[in-house]
Amino acid sequence: MSEKLLVTNSNAEFPCGRMWPGALSRREWLARSAVGFASVAWSALLFSDQRAASGAGPGAAGTSVASKSSKARRIIFLYMDGGPSQVDTFDPKPRLAKEHGLPFKMKIEPTQFNNVGLTLSSPWKFHPYGESGIPVSELFPHVAQHADKLCVIRSMTSNFSEHTSANYFLHTGSGLQGRPSMGAWIGYGLGSECQDLPGFVILNGGLIPSGGIDCFASGFLPAAFQGSVFKSSQQPLANIAPAESVTRQRAKLDLLDRLDRLSLQRDGAHDAIESAIANYELAFRMQTAVPNLTNIDDETLLTQRMYGLETGHTPTVIFGRQCLIARRLIERGVRFVELTCPSVGHDRWDQHNNLQQGHFDNARAVDQPIAALLTDLAQRGLLDDTLVVWSGEFGRTPFAQGADGRDHNPFGFSLWMCGGGVRGGTIYGATDEFGYKAIEKRTEIHDLHATMLHLLGIDHQQLTYRWSGRDMRLTDVHGKVLHDIIA
Repeated sequence: MSEKLLVTNSNAEFPCGRMWPGALSRREWLARSAVGFASVAWSALLFSDQRAASGAGPGAAGTSVASKSSKARRIIFLYMDGGPSQVDTFDPKPRLAKEHGLPFKMKIEPTQFNNVGLTLSSPWKFHPYGESGIPVSELFPHVAQHADKLCVIRSMTSNFSEHTSANYFLHTGSGLQGRPSMGAWIGYGLGSECQDLPGFVILNGGLIPSGGIDCFASGFLPAAFQGSVFKSSQQPLANIAPAESVTRQRAKLDLLDRLDRLSLQRDGAHDAIESAIANYELAFRMQTAVPNLTNIDDETLLTQRMYGLETGHTPTVIFGRQCLIARRLIERGVRFVELTCPSVGHDRWDQHNNLQQGHFDNARAVDQPIAALLTDLAQRGLLDDTLVVWSGEFGRTPFAQGADGRDHNPFGFSLWMCGGGVRGGTIYGATDEFGYKAIEKRTEIHDLHATMLHLLGIDHQQLTYRWSGRDMRLTDVHGKVLHDIIA
């Protein structure tokens, strides 16, 4: 016996004059409604995709700041913690070799430790690579093979010579603690293309920068945009595996959601509650997405070997896995991925002494994996719209600290950018004959941020957030786009 469903209509007649038909059986009602239900589901999916494509997200500025002329869709930031020496990596200075061991001939600015030694030449030779002939140090034989893809900026400067403030400045555009990280700003400006993973992920190789996780914070932006730190182990996040059935967990989350929304209705908008709702839901979806992300068994042995996972050198294996996971993250739509360095057994790139061994060990850990990442992105057609940035928080002095180290140098240092609309095979700016201070096309961290945003299709002057009575932005009241490096 078929159960009848009584379907009524406030209008007794159709416009054509026919009366509303009688009751429908359950089977008839479902059959006639099937297309309607499919349309509802399809609309929800389509709306979700449109929000991702347009940059919408929880509290995101979205299309109000985004331009359709963007060259990049995402960024991988390779953070070289401690400050690599520009004169030992990408800015060769023959005069240092000529005057090695002599008193330094330029005026010396106050240094971090004021243990100023003599002029110190680089222990490594430089060779030109590719058709562009960009000189690269022997420290990076693998990255050097990509010279024609790199844009090396030799005239970067920082406002700070101390690690913590310089790290805040590099990451947030301010030397003060508590401002939003560039990854948070990009998430706020563009939203996320991924529904099951955070839009801003930090792959922690073992060394969190001086200044701590506030380098990755959302500051005064909504909390949903803060960075999520993934460890380099097989289980990158604690408690990611469900401790109970999905059905039971879903029921608990639904109850939390109802309680949170009742609180919002009663007390009005509240960032902590709204972000908690979004984060609970994201964490639920990540239980499936993260294990799939970090299980690299589906990668070919050739790919794993290319990234250095079979070298047996632990720091290289750690960073190689990070670089491979970074590629998998951006394939899944994550907007901003930052990699921190692995420990090499002594110090990070911060060689106040033992320069030769320290820089060699740090370069060995990252050189092959970074080169593999660039190769892999190019082969998969991802490099054209993925901006890769390599940088520390400052450089190092061309004169010695003590006998065999280099002190901090914010007056002129090198970084490079690749892909994402950057003009490859180019050098931008210059330092003096010693590699001490920027003298040509002097560039600031604000300019780096403005250019990164521009490549993503964002006007850095338009990406603002009202806070403390002022429209705040990543570049503060500074920043110019480096149009000369854009293809």
